[in-house]
Amino acid sequence: MSEIQTLYQDLILDHNKNPRNFRKIENADRFLEGYNPLCGDRYTVYVKLNGDIVDDISFVGSGCAISKASASVMTSMLKGKTIHEAQELFTIFHKLVTGEHISNQEREKLGKLEVFSGVSAFPTRVKCASLPWHTLKGIIEDKNTVVSTE
Repeated sequence: MSEIQTLYQDLILDHNKNPRNFRKIENADRFLEGYNPLCGDRYTVYVKLNGDIVDDISFVGSGCAISKASASVMTSMLKGKTIHEAQELFTIFHKLVTGEHISNQEREKLGKLEVFSGVSAFPTRVKCASLPWHTLKGIIEDKNTVVSTE
């Protein structure tokens, strides 16, 4: 295993074992549940906004290491970002995990999210990594039903 693969694997394992922002926001402006029936991942994402800025974001629930790490990194990266920036990161992240081409400019915006680049080689894991992101997208689009990866 290369040094970079080891680093990526360690980051995913760390965020799975010690997830950041793993809590319920009691006064959240919006929250939504996401479910991946393929492997049973189920998370609720909470968002507290200050205008169009993500003032706070968190998640609770359970799932595999990939989905929990994805939710943890996502919530860490989106605090302080605008809704527009969150949507843009969703688009770039989705391209990354599905193996679509990403420009150098887009790649720079990914930061730690780039650790999920290897997910594209495992189609069943794409839904795990993208579940928290699709749930966030549902919040942004003001959906009121459980978001499913199916």
